[in-house]
Amino acid sequence: MTGTVAEPSGPIMRRSLHDEVVERILEGGLAPDSRVPEKLLCAQFSISRTPLREALKVLASEGLLDLLPNRGAVVARLTVRDVEEMFEVMGALEALSGELACSRMADDDIAEVRALHYQMVLYYRRRNLPDYFRINQQIHEKIMDATDNAVLRMLYSNLAKRIRRARYMANMSDQRWARAVEEHEDILALLEARDGAGLGAALRQHLRNKCDVVKAAIAGLEQQERSS
Repeated sequence: MTGTVAEPSGPIMRRSLHDEVVERILEGGLAPDSRVPEKLLCAQFSISRTPLREALKVLASEGLLDLLPNRGAVVARLTVRDVEEMFEVMGALEALSGELACSRMADDDIAEVRALHYQMVLYYRRRNLPDYFRINQQIHEKIMDATDNAVLRMLYSNLAKRIRRARYMANMSDQRWARAVEEHEDILALLEARDGAGLGAALRQHLRNKCDVVKAAIAGLEQQERSS
């Protein structure tokens, strides 16, 4: 029994470590081109560098870090081109998820999406952006899960963290935020109507609009760096 209990403890530790580094990158605690503080993380999690470096390799495969000779792991820099390519692919994945979900999603699951939507709108009205983003992501994941397509979910998951990081880099204006909520109103209505083609198109356009906001933010940062 002791062996059975001890075996899952390692993966849980590594998953927590992975999530910790991801959160620091996403929330701006680790800026682009900055080094990952390996010694600090090892001390924080009471682990050796071996499991840490395994986690860093996973993050590098996800495009969040670059592993450089003699520099260790550094936070990857996103360019406008990176964002264009990521959102093109994510738009296609989400469009397909909408088409499949409309034919496969149970009525109870659609009701859950509706409840999540109302909760998201409440956070919007309170101007609670972190919780708004959290519920927003749950809605998209709920639609993706309803596809019952393991390959689609895997591709989506592999790209989701990079998309999430890009979204955190952009300051959403009140006008864009209001428009995003309107787009989600349309997404919910199309899902409830089980209009697969319509939902797929709406999700793709929703991603294009997000992409435009993120590209503008990155272009602005690049301009500031050139001017400094």
